[in-house]
Amino acid sequence: TAGDLTACQLRNPSSSLPQGVAGASAHCSLKPVEEALQKRELRLMKNREAARECRRKKKEYVKCLENRVAVLENQNKTLIEELRSLKDVYRHKVE
Repeated sequence: TAGDLTACQLRNPSSSLPQGVAGASAHCSLKPVEEALQKRELRLMKNREAARECRRKKKEYVKCLENRVAVLENQNKTLIEELRSLKDVYRHKVE
C-alpha cells in the first residue's frame, strides 16, 4: 500500500520500486557480472595450472633428451674405439 511504498522508498530512496523488487533486479544485474568474474577466475586458475604442468612436462622431456644424447655419445665413442681396434687388427693381419 501507500505506507509500505513510502517505507520502501525511505529504505531505498534511489528506487521507486518496493525494496524486494529493487533488490531482486539489482541482485539479478550483479549476478551475471559476478558469475562472469568467477568463471574468468576459474579459467585463469585452470590456465595457470595447465601452463605449470606444460612447463613441468617440457622440463622432463628436455632432461630425457639430454640423457639420451649422453647415452648416444657414449655409445658413439665406444663404437669409434671398437672400429679403430678392428682396423688395427686388420692392418696387422694384412702386413
